[in-house]
Amino acid sequence: MRSIIYSLLFISITAISVHGQELDYDYAPDIPLKEAEKLYNKLGHEVDIVFNDRVYAFINYFTVRDRSYTREMLRRKEVYFPLFEKYLKKYDLPEELKYLPIIESGLNPKATSGPQAVGLWQFMRATGKEQGLYIDWYIDERMDPEKSTEAACKYIKWLYGVFKDWKLTLAAYNSGIGNVKRAIRRAGYREDFWKVYRYLPRETRSYVPQFAAIYHVMEYADLYNIYPEEQVYPIDYETINVDQFVYMKAFAEESGMDLEELKTLNPAIKKGAVPDLRQPVELRIPKSEYNSYLSKESNILAKALDGKKEFEKMATNMPGSTYGKEKLVYRVKSGDVLGTIARKHRVKLTDLKAWNNIRGSMIRVGQRLNIYVGPDFSEPTQRVVALDQPIPDSKLHVVQPGDTLWDISRMYQGLSIEKIKQLNKLKNSSLKPGMRLRIG
Repeated sequence: MRSIIYSLLFISITAISVHGQELDYDYAPDIPLKEAEKLYNKLGHEVDIVFNDRVYAFINYFTVRDRSYTREMLRRKEVYFPLFEKYLKKYDLPEELKYLPIIESGLNPKATSGPQAVGLWQFMRATGKEQGLYIDWYIDERMDPEKSTEAACKYIKWLYGVFKDWKLTLAAYNSGIGNVKRAIRRAGYREDFWKVYRYLPRETRSYVPQFAAIYHVMEYADLYNIYPEEQVYPIDYETINVDQFVYMKAFAEESGMDLEELKTLNPAIKKGAVPDLRQPVELRIPKSEYNSYLSKESNILAKALDGKKEFEKMATNMPGSTYGKEKLVYRVKSGDVLGTIARKHRVKLTDLKAWNNIRGSMIRVGQRLNIYVGPDFSEPTQRVVALDQPIPDSKLHVVQPGDTLWDISRMYQGLSIEKIKQLNKLKNSSLKPGMRLRIG
């Protein structure tokens, strides 16, 4: 698991009214360490994290430096806390663990971290599948609040059975059971979080104090003069089972339901469509629309199925899409750059990067790259250059989406960035797809 602290933009709000009194919304009361410790100890912790200077430092972070983050968590909590409490009670887990997804995901069911942990509880793909969550191109149940919460509770209960200590359990949830067991060995088999602290990954050292701090801050938010601007509440819904392909846009249009509301209720549907699987898929719709849906169900589902061609065209051309394409594996050779590899396989550079989770341009010899090739549903008039059309002049380079001057300079021997600028009288490095650049 990976922890994510989403730094939200600071919202400047002059004042609000609480109990008839106008308060300065941005005023942060100074609560000294000793007073904060007394308040902390009154909470009655089942997850027994001792108050110390690290916990206090994170309390100050959430109440002073990033008050807007805490304010946003207060705004969202009523959407998810009843659900968390339901499953924590079912699995006989401490109720205060409902604050864990604040540290994990910022209460965002679609949150995705750099290492590709996903959802409210930030499951990695392998761990999510181990816990019974379904994941494919269309659907990712790590983003389903209900299913991911139950999976997280089962996983946490199992981890606690391994360590019999809540601090080590949280550390293992964050960094994996192997990292915690390794830290215990390096600490001379002392099974105490603060004894193994220095041997844990840096992020995990902060994770446990962060959890203690956010629990304290959320419980005492009013003392820190932190209030949500408005409260968000869950949408009442009914669940229907669909056993066919459903294009959500067409479903919404035919039913008269709000598409954005359907997306909010079904965050696990990643690509805007429900696939035709062997078993029915659960779809949540607003409770207020349920009876209306039943009265015209056949027409709605027929329209949703008719939208498949429109969806295929859209899905195939999504950035990084693998829809309907065949996977190839390319091994990087000496002299290769991403631009030349993309050009050779007639794919977009941005897609190549997305398929391989590459942020910059660095690749290494021997590295394996996933490349997806196949049909392109774009209209011919929308394409910059047809994929089977050769470059019209050997002295010209047609800029493809994602091309940079650096990429282009590496494609042609003896060509530098400055040479490209000079040949084309470019004042800066800005390029647009379709531009024709002289390369010699």
